[in-house]
Amino acid sequence: MAEPGDRGRRQSIGSDTMSTPNDDAAVHPAYGVLREVTPFASVLLCDNSGMMELDGTNTYVLRAPGSDECVVVDPGPPKYKHHARRLAELPVALTLITHRHFDHTGGVARLHKRTGAPVRARLEKFCRNADPLRDREVIEVAGLRITVLHTPGHTGDSVSFLVEHEDRRAVLTGDTILGSGTTVLDPSDGGLRDYLNSLNRLIVEGEGAALLPAHGPDHPDLVPVARFYKTHREERIDQIVAALDAMGVSPHEAKPMKVVRRVYSDVDKKLWPAARMSVKAQLEYLREA
Repeated sequence: MAEPGDRGRRQSIGSDTMSTPNDDAAVHPAYGVLREVTPFASVLLCDNSGMMELDGTNTYVLRAPGSDECVVVDPGPPKYKHHARRLAELPVALTLITHRHFDHTGGVARLHKRTGAPVRARLEKFCRNADPLRDREVIEVAGLRITVLHTPGHTGDSVSFLVEHEDRRAVLTGDTILGSGTTVLDPSDGGLRDYLNSLNRLIVEGEGAALLPAHGPDHPDLVPVARFYKTHREERIDQIVAALDAMGVSPHEAKPMKVVRRVYSDVDKKLWPAARMSVKAQLEYLREA
């Protein structure tokens, strides 16, 4: 889920699953193509582009070279039957969910019904035939070592997945870090303090790892992007404080939409409701300071 105002190769997984056109030059966005982004990770981009989804939801397919099974991460929204059908053709051993938003979890029921593979998420309501994910849990599947990192802030249940194979590492960040722009903080259960702590954690845990986000293009190095996100949030806090000073109100008194009108004055008004979500989280952070 992108904040307003901020905005490899293809791979076929086995002859018994899906095939792709013979074009090694595919780059993001490449709809309907299972595109290799690391030797153990490929992405299938869902065509659900929008103001909040950027080019669409990235569904990742993980497996070590030579493995007979794979892991699907974030099966996407429910109404894109072509996307769901192609995922169901895969030898899925496990489905993982980065967070609760519908463009990530909407396809869970369909994929589980078609493959029978267990589904694991931080929240029990999205799990199927499996337990909720635990922070620091290590999952060994499809020839990979996957470490669960609880990275709340965008939402309270947000997790990232550190995937390791031999000497290669990648982190699937969900909506905590996007491939372009910055993310919205959902005030219903997200928060800026948690989010900054999560960014610090990814800076430490992500050393030498590629960035595989749920929206936008992949990046070869997670840490510089995480550092940019941290700097951006600190700058946004300064903008909010300056706006409050100009308005002569405290964080406790401020109305989020009035702050949006000042800080996001150059952004399309259609996006102001989304901006209001982040402003609410920022005001709550300032109230706790």
